[in-house]
Amino acid sequence: MWKEMHEAPAALARQADRQDARFAELGARLRHTDPHALVTVARGSSDHASAYLSYLTMLRLGRLAVSLPMSLLTLYDAPLDVAGTVAIAISQSGRSPDVVEPIRRFRQGRAQTVALVNDAASPLAEAAEWTLPLEAGPEYAVAATKSYIASLAAGARLVAHWADDQVLLDGLAALPDALGRALETDWSAGVEALRQAERIMIVGRGLTLPIALEAALKCKETAAIQAEAFSGAEIKHGPMALIEKGYPLLIFAPRGAAQAGLIKLAAEMRERGAKVLLAAPADIPERELTLPPAPLPELDALTAISAFYPMIEALARARGFDPDQPRHLNKVTLTR
Repeated sequence: MWKEMHEAPAALARQADRQDARFAELGARLRHTDPHALVTVARGSSDHASAYLSYLTMLRLGRLAVSLPMSLLTLYDAPLDVAGTVAIAISQSGRSPDVVEPIRRFRQGRAQTVALVNDAASPLAEAAEWTLPLEAGPEYAVAATKSYIASLAAGARLVAHWADDQVLLDGLAALPDALGRALETDWSAGVEALRQAERIMIVGRGLTLPIALEAALKCKETAAIQAEAFSGAEIKHGPMALIEKGYPLLIFAPRGAAQAGLIKLAAEMRERGAKVLLAAPADIPERELTLPPAPLPELDALTAISAFYPMIEALARARGFDPDQPRHLNKVTLTR
């Protein structure tokens, strides 16, 4: 896991070098066909990357985006009218039947289909009209790191070319160096704060809610901490009842419109006695953890998760777990 997370900057550089022209071709095609909506197809970490893609699509392109509940097709055979949409599947292996079958069905239903996949020879790659390799290289750790970061970058690259957004493309070009710096960020305070934790809430909002979801998954699968992710706008509803003295919260508060509200939330949770880890940029004095900046605020999610990964790997080991061999888990999960 440690080795692979540190391969992420090189993976993004390969993706740009080898696949950018293909992304540009797809972007031109999408501008011409003008799909009215985007549907994502994914599970686990890939679904979290899909959520980031959906946010960017709605933010930059104004197209509605939704995550497909795959069982609608694989279990219930729902008669979905998908013509005029674009369906994008994200997967590391490209082998899970409940990701492959919806793409086949969408293609038969005259949707445009795209596979963002690490294995370009997989069933998913064969099923989609457009296959865009993530270029993460072989990933052996059960906990996805470099393939998740490559998936986030691929989603941003797709949106950038679809929107013909040169500013976002320039930001992606500078991203590998930013990721390298993020991986060296000192989050050891998080290891000490969470060494004895049995539960945690992880909070984001907007473009970092998908990062909170991913961080919660990694807490569970590598460090055996019961973790839930919430939007900063939702935590004051039912989840607030769980907050008590010493309850740990990790709050991602990068640059952007959501930051002020998340910083305020951190202050309120401290007043309630919670053990808050506010992850924010260096200019936020209230922070416990420093969020390294990306070339653009819209890409801060990638540097945020890159800072988190070394911390959770170290935390797993501090708690007596091997993050490379999570209990009961396999690298490829074949669900239907």
